[in-house]
Amino acid sequence: MNRTAKDPRQSPPAAAGSAPGPESTSEPAGLPGPEPGAPPGAAPGPPTRPRPEDPEPERLARAALSRLGEPGDVQLGRWLAGSDALGVVRAIRDGTAPGPPGPDDARLAAYRARMTGLDPVADLERVRAAGGRFIIPGDAEWPSQLDDLGAGRPTGLWVLGTGSLRLLALRSVAVVGARACTAYGAHVAGDLAAQLAERGWVVVSGGAYGIDAAAHRGALAVGGPTVGVLACGVDVAYPRGNTGLIRRIAGQGLLVSELPPGEHPTRFRFVLRNRVIAALTRGTVVVEAALRSGALSTARRARDLNRHTMGVPGPVTSELSAGVHVLIRGGATVVTDAAEIAELIGSIGDDLAPERSGPVLPRDLLEPAAARVLEAVPATPDGAPVERLARQSGLPPDEVLQRLYELGSLGHVERHGAHWRLVRRR
Repeated sequence: MNRTAKDPRQSPPAAAGSAPGPESTSEPAGLPGPEPGAPPGAAPGPPTRPRPEDPEPERLARAALSRLGEPGDVQLGRWLAGSDALGVVRAIRDGTAPGPPGPDDARLAAYRARMTGLDPVADLERVRAAGGRFIIPGDAEWPSQLDDLGAGRPTGLWVLGTGSLRLLALRSVAVVGARACTAYGAHVAGDLAAQLAERGWVVVSGGAYGIDAAAHRGALAVGGPTVGVLACGVDVAYPRGNTGLIRRIAGQGLLVSELPPGEHPTRFRFVLRNRVIAALTRGTVVVEAALRSGALSTARRARDLNRHTMGVPGPVTSELSAGVHVLIRGGATVVTDAAEIAELIGSIGDDLAPERSGPVLPRDLLEPAAARVLEAVPATPDGAPVERLARQSGLPPDEVLQRLYELGSLGHVERHGAHWRLVRRR
């Protein structure tokens, strides 16, 4: 369909200088509008039936809202708690609040002004062309722990990379810290991330310079997946100096963002991004942070969400250790290696997501590729390396590694050094 052609559902434009009203705000492309011939301000007609290849209206509406509001928009979150996304989009277009508590007139006017020109279909096509996807609450890949953010829960997440975000987040830990870190901080962050990955944990960070980059590189160096939560679109490489690293993360793990394709970061968006890192993981480790640091905001959000907060101590003479030491004095746990981290987040992880009693799901319920990899994993104590499992399963090594981490999240296998083996049942 030619989107440049005039849509008979759209109402005539308002006169120049007139106040915006229902007749002046166009419907985002791909979403249903008022019935043809209806008077201005009339209620929208029933949704048009999407073609088989088109996304469903709820996904389109949430994609539109991800561009309409900033990340963590509590007002939109409250509306979404009482209405579906399509109803929220329609109400904003018509200049009415979907339900109490409503915003002031200025905020509603700002929403309506930003609605003009939205094209969620184009956004979804753009991320799909890059090899990504847009996931929303209710999808099998949606991490339910994000619901702890309440009204500040993401409208949806734009994801680029392989693997399931939900499964990777089941055994994940955030490693964050200063951008202008010291050599000591970079060394510690890289070692911690590598050790955690070798233990089967997924390292989550923000893709920034300094500690973030060191943590991502540490996980990637030992063949582990890592998740980068960005303050820009997943198709935007920021910072530019980390372009190569960000591409590696997309190839071996996941890039995640609340912002639609093409969006660039702002200072405010970095702060809002931190709450997703905190909510997505079982715990947050801070390696070097000054007294004013975004990493400390991540740790505080983790604490408020009942996740574990941890800090790596440093020299008392270093300003980059001052923030970590304040965090520790406030109740965070001192950690010095991956074994201490795994012990803490393993126990609190049971509290956050207790395992159900009874047997593990039967193997025949696994996806075919995952079942093939599981069949290739030996029960011997020494296990087998990824290359041997790839030969035995007939799958590419990258896919085998991804499936192994998914199987590890489900409790079927465990990593032992560079080898993988079946989990022994007691």
